[in-house]
Amino acid sequence: MDHDSKPIPGKPDAVSTHSVFGAPCWVSLTSRDVETTEAFYEAVFGWKWRSARLGDRFRIATANDVPVAGLAAVASMWQVAVAWTPYFAVPDADVAAGRVRERGATVAVGPLSFPPGRAALLADRDGATFGIWEGDLMGGWETWRRSAPAFVRLHTRDAFEAAIFYGEILDWASADPQSCEVRYEGGEVVLLSGGHVVARIQSGALEAAPDPTVRPHWQVHFAVADIRSCARVVAAHGGGVLRQTDHEAVLRDPDGAQFTVTSREAP
Repeated sequence: MDHDSKPIPGKPDAVSTHSVFGAPCWVSLTSRDVETTEAFYEAVFGWKWRSARLGDRFRIATANDVPVAGLAAVASMWQVAVAWTPYFAVPDADVAAGRVRERGATVAVGPLSFPPGRAALLADRDGATFGIWEGDLMGGWETWRRSAPAFVRLHTRDAFEAAIFYGEILDWASADPQSCEVRYEGGEVVLLSGGHVVARIQSGALEAAPDPTVRPHWQVHFAVADIRSCARVVAAHGGGVLRQTDHEAVLRDPDGAQFTVTSREAP
């Protein structure tokens, strides 16, 4: 999370995970090299970077002065994968982490206190990594939703089984009117928050695949105006283009982290 963007009490845009929960509320990238990573994403998305309170290895990306993503250059130090990770809003991080353990999944880190909230890094039963956040969201929550990722997609072994797991952890489709809505469209599970598609779950990933990109994982999708132009910039700045269509491209940054760009006009 961007712990430097705590909403001001009493402001109308102040939002916490007690009122908006179950939806992706932040994305964070683990990498090895701060300077290379910053230069790459500034070229691709036009992001600007600023420091975070957690130290020199942690940075915040902004788009039009709105915080959109975090960077933690700790992959080598912490022996963790270079990857993009989505964080989901929860009203109580301890309760959510307990539900993860009860269902045979993994609590890798936390919950830990990061004022103004608490966070944990988890993995589902098929090994896909995700995070949870309890506490204040940045001011201008709706602005973040327009500026940040278009949505996140879970590539997993069984979409419907995964939807049950995450629904039980994150209170999807609960009686609370603030909870996320779940739909089933064309074999995918689609998650909506406030009428916006914020996540999709797709079957077909293989747990034992030698290629980590085929194993269950969360993929972050960013919206861009021109897919082909974005792919050219990625290739020109040391990244890779793994797959490309008229509506989206699966890309890799110079450190190896995968992400997807989606056309702003794509449904």
